[in-house]
Amino acid sequence: MPNPAFVPPAPHPTRPDLSGTFGMAASTHWIATAVAQSVLERGGNAFDAATAGAFVLHVVEPHLNGPGGDMTAVFATAADPTPVVLSGQGPAPAEATPEHYRSEGLDLVPGSGALAAAVPGAVDAWLLLLRDHGTWELADVLAPAIGYARDGHPVAPAVVRTITAVQDLFRDHWPTSAAQWLPGGVVPTPGDLLRNEPLAAVYDRLVAAGAGAGSRTARIDAARTEWAEGAVAQAVDRAVRQPHRHASGTDHAGVLRASDMAAFRASYEPATTVEFRGCTIAKTGAWGQGPALLQTLRLLEPLDDALLDPSTEVGAHTVVEAQKLALADREAFYGDGDVPLDVLLSDAYTAERRALSGERASTELRPGTGAGVRHALPPVRTEAEAAAAGAVTGQGVGEPTVRVRRAEERAVPVEDRGEPFVAPDGETRGDTVHIDVVDRWGNTVSATPSGGWLQSSPTIPELGFCLGTRLQMTWLEEGTASTLRPGERPRTTLTPTLVLRDGQPVAALGSPGGDQQDQWQLLFLLRWIVGGYSPQQAIDAPALHTTSFPGSFWPRTWEPAGLVVEDRLGDDVIAGLEARGHVVTRAGDWSLGRLTCVTRDPATGVLGAAANPRGAQGYAAGR
Repeated sequence: MPNPAFVPPAPHPTRPDLSGTFGMAASTHWIATAVAQSVLERGGNAFDAATAGAFVLHVVEPHLNGPGGDMTAVFATAADPTPVVLSGQGPAPAEATPEHYRSEGLDLVPGSGALAAAVPGAVDAWLLLLRDHGTWELADVLAPAIGYARDGHPVAPAVVRTITAVQDLFRDHWPTSAAQWLPGGVVPTPGDLLRNEPLAAVYDRLVAAGAGAGSRTARIDAARTEWAEGAVAQAVDRAVRQPHRHASGTDHAGVLRASDMAAFRASYEPATTVEFRGCTIAKTGAWGQGPALLQTLRLLEPLDDALLDPSTEVGAHTVVEAQKLALADREAFYGDGDVPLDVLLSDAYTAERRALSGERASTELRPGTGAGVRHALPPVRTEAEAAAAGAVTGQGVGEPTVRVRRAEERAVPVEDRGEPFVAPDGETRGDTVHIDVVDRWGNTVSATPSGGWLQSSPTIPELGFCLGTRLQMTWLEEGTASTLRPGERPRTTLTPTLVLRDGQPVAALGSPGGDQQDQWQLLFLLRWIVGGYSPQQAIDAPALHTTSFPGSFWPRTWEPAGLVVEDRLGDDVIAGLEARGHVVTRAGDWSLGRLTCVTRDPATGVLGAAANPRGAQGYAAGR
């Protein structure tokens, strides 16, 4: 029931809260959701369904993810409800050193181009999950993706908008991308059938690699070896050696090699968890941003319910100020090294940090200090400061790639509206797709694939896809927690969530949105766990997020006290936030977030699902 301390939810949700007992799937594209549900209908389990849906997402949302990208997942099995993290985040290549990038005249890892590519991790991660926890043969799981790639799928308007933004880059600098994404030399029209025969052939090759192997496990392992050591790796090696245009406005060759791909395999890790209001929240380790959500929940946990409602002035202010503290710690401490999470999540540290929040909006970046906690912050710059520095140096973060937001225009960057910003040079901020599945046995998975979107770098013609840009989330300055280091994972924004009660999974959720992913998920968790909203009501409710921390995407800038809100929050609430010192940007009524979720009641076996109406693309299905 709704908590009377919260603003009542809207009486009429945009979509029904689905319920049933057989199986549920939700994702950021209706075709992937339908494919996942079809696998459940034909006897597959949640892992078969999620894997099939994810490979379809490579095809139908190519502007947001691809085989050359990465993924993270958190899951639990019916046999063992302990949450487990699947790491499909590849590391930096052996030749990716700060010295190399500086020798190329760069101050930052560019936001597009092969120099930004980590080792592709998504495909191997999905194959590992399918091998160990699925039941279907790889050929059956890949069949829908192969069909949509070879025979075509109706291209979504968002894909067309992205291709439109980068068409000149493709024509002038990336001819292999023009050949793939500008059929007949023109931008496709929404609804046109878009085909990718080379990608279909790649997936066919993975299936063929296992032919004749003695067992299902051996067949999938053969496909993993083919991916990492066969024709795909060789094609990647050849392609990245060719200099090409990067987001820096200059031409460079990449450093990813076939040997880097051969050395990588996806892996499992224990989830990082905290308790919040009777629930266990499970996230990745601090090589992702997930623990920042956990830190935020720890800061908010003992506060009065009325302070946790994001739909009120005091609630929104309280939530945002807690997020700023957690995200400052993310910037200072998180990376693939030794992160003191035991300290950052401890009672004493959390209480000390909680005392920093006041009645006014903070304009400072305030990571914590104390015993066992050390940090070295990278450069912190606003967009205007980054542009000014570029105008002086003529390299790195300079023109023509930095977008200057003129204060008098109050323009809202596209990524602040919940859609990825895509610049004409391929720079992309705010990305990603998401898929959640739960089956009738209780297998539950939440996964966030990303990277390798069509505007990342030139399409590799033999493969039909390009590489990711996750290395842009590292720094070239020495001594920071997320400094670029060969063999280490870049600190990723990918952050799926699993929620448990009494040790049993009750929800899987996630959202695209780069740095905003956990901020939007926090709103859901507060409204669902504390506010008593249904999942669909929580997704529908007005959203907001702070930009008062260094962004993970090139050119790594921030907006002190920045706060982006949906107008539905209300004029009075927005005016109150401005009076507290927040620099508010209105983003429209229905603009922020792409969250999906599935749920399960362990006591009854009743399943549920919900999906975001924003963008008119995400969908949930089940029975």
